[in-house]
Amino acid sequence: MLIVAFANNDFKILKSLDIYYSLFKEVNLYYVDETDPEKLINTSIKSMLSTLDPYTVFIPEAELDNYKFITTGEYGGIGASVRRSENSIIINYTYEGSPAQKAGLKAGDIIYEINGKSPISKNSEDVTETLKGNLSSSIELLIKRPGDTTIIRKTLIREKITISNIPYFGLIKSNIGYIKLSSFTEDANIEVKNALIELKKQGAKSIILDLRGNPGGLLVEAINILNLFVDKGQVILNTKGKVKQWNVTYTTKNQAIDKNIPLVVMVNKNSASAAEIVSGALQDLDRAVIIGQRTYGKGLVQTTRSLSYNTKLKVTTAKYYTPSGRCIQAMDYSHRNGNGIAGRIPDSLMHAFKTKNGRNVLDGGGILPDIEIKPDILSKLAYNLYSKYFIFDYATQYVLRHESIPTIANFKFTNQDYTDFIEFLKTKNFDYKTDSEETLDKLKETAVKEKYMEGAKAEFEALAKKLAHDKINDFEKNKKEIIELIEEEIASRYYYQRGKIQISMKTDPLVAKALEIITDKKRYSHILQGIDKPSLARNYSFTN
Repeated sequence: MLIVAFANNDFKILKSLDIYYSLFKEVNLYYVDETDPEKLINTSIKSMLSTLDPYTVFIPEAELDNYKFITTGEYGGIGASVRRSENSIIINYTYEGSPAQKAGLKAGDIIYEINGKSPISKNSEDVTETLKGNLSSSIELLIKRPGDTTIIRKTLIREKITISNIPYFGLIKSNIGYIKLSSFTEDANIEVKNALIELKKQGAKSIILDLRGNPGGLLVEAINILNLFVDKGQVILNTKGKVKQWNVTYTTKNQAIDKNIPLVVMVNKNSASAAEIVSGALQDLDRAVIIGQRTYGKGLVQTTRSLSYNTKLKVTTAKYYTPSGRCIQAMDYSHRNGNGIAGRIPDSLMHAFKTKNGRNVLDGGGILPDIEIKPDILSKLAYNLYSKYFIFDYATQYVLRHESIPTIANFKFTNQDYTDFIEFLKTKNFDYKTDSEETLDKLKETAVKEKYMEGAKAEFEALAKKLAHDKINDFEKNKKEIIELIEEEIASRYYYQRGKIQISMKTDPLVAKALEIITDKKRYSHILQGIDKPSLARNYSFTN
């Protein structure tokens, strides 16, 4: 008699796989309707992985191109983004230097046909995939431009489209450099290095690194970017996993480009992953002042594993720890509530760690900036104008009437232009509900249910009229932020993404704060030394 000994976990795995195989076979054989085995398996895989965390995902062969784009920033196509608007497919923007831009395609153009077929029945994702393709392959588009009845035929040759990690860098003042880093795909460190060297050549004596909205990317790029500002031999990250091979200590390998240049890093709630590795390490090493809002809180590391049939698994293999020893993971996926929902690690369970200079920093909830600045919140009016594409459509009309605009430094959307914008809205039947009106609607619904409406009808009507009248004043009250949004959209039409970033910097309160800190050498130094510091709102336990 052969006795086979199993570790308890091994037996559970074999038992579960046997049950799964038996179940799948029975469903496939006996279910009343025809089943799609591949679809069933993919659904079960996705459901299984969703119980772990959002970052552990199965990548089927059909999605490998999208995965490659996420990691490399490259794809074959024409370099245009599209969206669906009612019964039209509209070009949202084109990338500078792309086949679409060189062919004269513009934001706002309507795509009538792609290779002889109408895209009307497709969603924007399907159209995007159609526009992509093998390098050097051709694609024919029929385009209609707003304000023109002519149908334009364009034949484009697909090229390798590379989305830069740095959409813009430049001098804000004569000696202050600015770098906008929007992602961490391949060669991000080289782009930052080249930008830093160029800015220093132009006279930059300090640097503002903008990581706002940066969702992260490749770990190795974050490590190499840190090495540009942190000298050789510094521990900048530790990763720890269940498998010993994922327990790694990362140290800087090279001499820094500039280990002393004053550095301010801007972050917000959408700065995640590799962006948090960079900002967290610079904070822990007292190498930079971090300003903005608390970051996303992704302290997990993923590794891609190859599977059979050219599929892949991106799986969380480790947690990462900044130089002070803290893990900034905000969501606790290992302890979910009864509904399977993961919760944030409560502030009461956070711990304080020490930076190189002895400043207190916290774990468990993203990177808390040295100086917190509340984000600007768009008014309901401005949000509706932007999200419903009224500003986009106005910019399209503006471009048709203006062949060019001044440089970003000199461009200004005037009061007369603003009046023209309001007149444009009148032709579009623009309307929106304020928060007050939405609250009033809910109150009216409650009054009807509770049978109070009949006695209060006159009061409700009077209040509704008052609120509607006040909406007229909203265009004047929110004029400044609406003009800023219009200027950004118009600038992007002539100077692309770099223009949009440049013009937004003129009125960006976080940029203004960064300039204030980086030009005040005494305060900058005091923040990093812990002399000038925000007070912690609660008492935290300390980790030695």
